[in-house]
Amino acid sequence: MNPDFTIVTASYNYGHHIRECLESVAGQSGVTLEHLIYDGCSTDDTAEIVAEFPHAKFVQEPDEGMSDAINKGFSAAKGKWVMWLNSDDRLREGVLEAVLKFAEGKEDADVIYGGWNFVNEDGSHQRTMTLFPFQKSMLCYYGCYIGSTSSFYRNDTTIAKGIHLDINYRYVMDGEFYNRLASLGKKFCYMHAILADFRIHGKNLSLKNKDCDGASERLVLEQQYAESNAIRRVYGWKFVSNPPWIWFLDGVLFGYFGLKKFVLKRLYRAIFPLIKVSKG
Repeated sequence: MNPDFTIVTASYNYGHHIRECLESVAGQSGVTLEHLIYDGCSTDDTAEIVAEFPHAKFVQEPDEGMSDAINKGFSAAKGKWVMWLNSDDRLREGVLEAVLKFAEGKEDADVIYGGWNFVNEDGSHQRTMTLFPFQKSMLCYYGCYIGSTSSFYRNDTTIAKGIHLDINYRYVMDGEFYNRLASLGKKFCYMHAILADFRIHGKNLSLKNKDCDGASERLVLEQQYAESNAIRRVYGWKFVSNPPWIWFLDGVLFGYFGLKKFVLKRLYRAIFPLIKVSKG
């Protein structure tokens, strides 16, 4: 019988954090699961640490980057719901059982997503991010406001259909993935709960070149911006074609959806109580 969940973790030299990731999955109760670790030939103690956790299946082989490693997990996933959990992130206690209960009666939900905590290098809480029901245009023009570490995909309507990450996207792969799912008519369902901890540190792919000084680092940052621009060109509105007007429209819409996000997030949090997921 297929498990309730497949957790996919891409890993490379994150032995200093992966133990917490593994513990957060191993500590889930009330569900059946598989935890697939795809490691790009780490040279640190990752393999030794994973070996301490019998619930995890460890595959160590070369890959073409994070998106490719996650796709390997997607291809092998047997769970009814699939998620990817970064090797430096953590699930909150009781989350999987709460998500499974939340999914009952929501047979049309293809993606369930929730809120998360930002934690620092040592795992201490920084701030909490809650969201609101799905906004397709915001996803395209503001950016990927949905946390991949707190999102779950119904396997038989998404992953098993071959809808995987585009390995050409190395920084905003989640944003392209969610925009593609939305363009295919997949239904996103918001769960007003804190589902995971997202760790902020100097090596986050999306942040490590943010304050760069050198030309090479700046080139990498521009590639990251180019991925977001490509998402807008493919999945956004197409009623202007002149580049200056496109850039102007992008700026206006980014500001508009940023303000809308600010208002909706606070309004939703004020009106609706958070769903409690932990039994503790």
